[in-house]
Amino acid sequence: MEEWKEFSAKTADEALTNALIQMETTSDQIEYEVVEEEKSGILGLFSKPAVIRVRKKENVVDTVKNFLAKTFQAMKLDVEIETEFDEVENEIRIELKGTEMGMLIGKRGQTLDSLQYLTSLVANKNKDTYTKIKIDTENYRQRRKETIENLARNVASKVKKTGRPAFLEPMNPYERRIIHAELQADKYVDTHSEGEEPHRKVVITLNREFASELPRRNNYRRRNNNYSRDRKRPYQEKKD
Repeated sequence: MEEWKEFSAKTADEALTNALIQMETTSDQIEYEVVEEEKSGILGLFSKPAVIRVRKKENVVDTVKNFLAKTFQAMKLDVEIETEFDEVENEIRIELKGTEMGMLIGKRGQTLDSLQYLTSLVANKNKDTYTKIKIDTENYRQRRKETIENLARNVASKVKKTGRPAFLEPMNPYERRIIHAELQADKYVDTHSEGEEPHRKVVITLNREFASELPRRNNYRRRNNNYSRDRKRPYQEKKD
């Protein structure tokens, strides 16, 4: 946060105008307080100018960087914070660099997600427009996305083979959207979410409308396996 600067003039309005000119900014980018009101005196004697103090408002990028710096200082972590502001998307992209990034990522990115959530709260406190926050380190977000996409395809393949629904582990909304998007074009399966946060999970089910188009060899193999088990059962019972 910038330090206060004092300006004086005959009136508070004139002092504010002078402040904006000298600080090369606009009124929506500053905050100010009137320290002393102007005093006209008697017959021009003992008059006093108005005094105001002014400072530039902290922009959202600075707010975010200061919050993260204090957080890492409290955690005794040496972290380099790089920021990029996308004006079109109104989004701040934050890249963290350091030697202990595994601690910041946490199990399945839970620590990184929590840090991103808290940073978003700080960035948007008392703001009229919402600023999106994305925090990443060591390309974790992309690597996690690819892992989830592979998981979606593998589980969908099993659902198509067995015909049974598959319940995935609880995921945050962003990761659930990755699952839905990855399988959207697969006409043989459907996806939906069940449960309440933070335990909400994706369920992958067979689309019965197109199930008849799938190869039938899996059903044949399953019937053969059942037949083999039935034949072995008497022998196992005698052995016991």
